Amino acid sequence: MEFFKYKKPIALMAKSKYFALLSLIVVLSSWAIIITKGFNYGTDFAGGTLIQIKYEGKAPLKQIRADLSKSKKYKDASVTNFGSNKEIVIRTKASSKSVDKDIGKDISKVLKNTGKFNIRRIDMVGPKIGSELREKGLKATIFAIIGILIYVSIRFEWRFALASVLALVHDVSITMGAISLLGIPFDLNILAAILTILGYSLNDTIIVFDRIREGIETSKKILKLSDIIDDSVTRTLSRTTLTSLTTFFVVFVLYLFGGEILKGFSFTLLMGVVVGTYSSIFIASPILMWLGFSVKDYKDRLAEKKRIQLEKEKLRSQFEQGVV
Repeated sequence: MEFFKYKKPIALMAKSKYFALLSLIVVLSSWAIIITKGFNYGTDFAGGTLIQIKYEGKAPLKQIRADLSKSKKYKDASVTNFGSNKEIVIRTKASSKSVDKDIGKDISKVLKNTGKFNIRRIDMVGPKIGSELREKGLKATIFAIIGILIYVSIRFEWRFALASVLALVHDVSITMGAISLLGIPFDLNILAAILTILGYSLNDTIIVFDRIREGIETSKKILKLSDIIDDSVTRTLSRTTLTSLTTFFVVFVLYLFGGEILKGFSFTLLMGVVVGTYSSIFIASPILMWLGFSVKDYKDRLAEKKRIQLEKEKLRSQFEQGVV
């Protein structure tokens, strides 16, 4: 199945400056939003307590907030519906300092006049642990990017590696800007989604780069890099579209029916699929061109490697025959 039948290369690189300008504006806007607004850190990173409660009937939000405000410990708590009007989530900075204290009994006592309910989940994280999780999450992302840089440098060359990493920074910046703008709670699920985006976007980019390298190696004459990129991207366009649409629809179903717990995770993946597909086509390849990658130099290096390999094989053959 092909959405785009290959007839002739689409001149995408001729419009690369416009795509680059658009991306630059969006990325800078995302950084501005992150700096000015920051993130709505979830319990995992900010510390505190998350309590999920299900009522037999509709949850009386006004009464719940009023009763919580009377308690010194919970007066700053936020209360929101969770999936349905019968279920709520209470988020508070308060956390039990003693493992012997049952915060479930404490909250049940505070809300005893709001109706019949049962506590379904309690997540409690201390501020120190939350800070450590933030630090480890940042390290995990940085190490992932460094690993990608090393891997692509070995498999291709440093310009390919730098182009792929810059494309990943582009994808993560826009996705995190959207998370900050919408105030989505930033927790371990979001971090897992961001790390997943790194792998997904890199996979798309590597496929395009593979085709570019193949185009350089198989061409009998030295072509312009922009022409090779246009040809390579056009050849992979159908595959990229099919893969991205399939992934998008699966994640979209997860977003619609996966429940409130997976909303942030699935939204982040949706953003990543869209932005990652865009960057692998319109951003990563042009960056390779702007970094001054030379088709002639690359072909010369390939020819030299082939010459050395042939000399080694010739010497080995002579040694086996007793000539050397």
